Amino acid sequence: MAPRTSAAKIGAALWITAVVQFLVVQLAVEAGWRTPYSWAANNISDLGNVHCQTWDVSRPRYVCSPLHAAMNASFIAHGVLLLAGTLLAGACWGRGPVSVSARVLMVVNAVGWVIVGLVPADVDENLHVLGALFIMGLGNIGLVCTGFVRRDSLFGGQRRTTLALAAAAVIATVMFFGQLDPGTGLGGLERIAAFALDGWALVMALAVFGVFRRPVPEVPGKPETPF
Repeated sequence: MAPRTSAAKIGAALWITAVVQFLVVQLAVEAGWRTPYSWAANNISDLGNVHCQTWDVSRPRYVCSPLHAAMNASFIAHGVLLLAGTLLAGACWGRGPVSVSARVLMVVNAVGWVIVGLVPADVDENLHVLGALFIMGLGNIGLVCTGFVRRDSLFGGQRRTTLALAAAAVIATVMFFGQLDPGTGLGGLERIAAFALDGWALVMALAVFGVFRRPVPEVPGKPETPF
């Protein structure tokens, strides 16, 4: 298992910061809407749209986000912090091609958040969607890969949690892009697809700080080592 190095702990702290600021800013920005904002009916990107208008041919809805600049800044900060955390905590994935693939895809996920912040959906929809695909497509594949890293790595020790979140994220992604609403609303599906990796980052950050420790097996006949 990879040691809990200072670099990994700094990376974990950056992940926590990334997720917390992202949630707080979302709540603040949606509170600034004069029309009701719904996590079930509205996309995350609606919070960052710069124009007040009826938006989206497939699901027409009126979007007007007075604090869009704050949301887009949060998207960018989210991506930068996730990226820095991934680079610093790289050893926690362990070694091997699966580990390398997972980390590369996590970096792509972080870049996706920067893209969606720099290019709001109503400014350049195609580039914005590319960023979303980096997040919900390649980023979630990275989460799947992380579920299969070596068990003797720190993150490999949390395989069940990782695979559960990865499965939820992949299913939600497929249903979201297929416009298949199971009753959560497409906005709800998008949040599962996009935020599963954030939930994983929080759990792994706690693992880096030693909240989740594997029990040390007792060796028969061997005296306990005093602390």
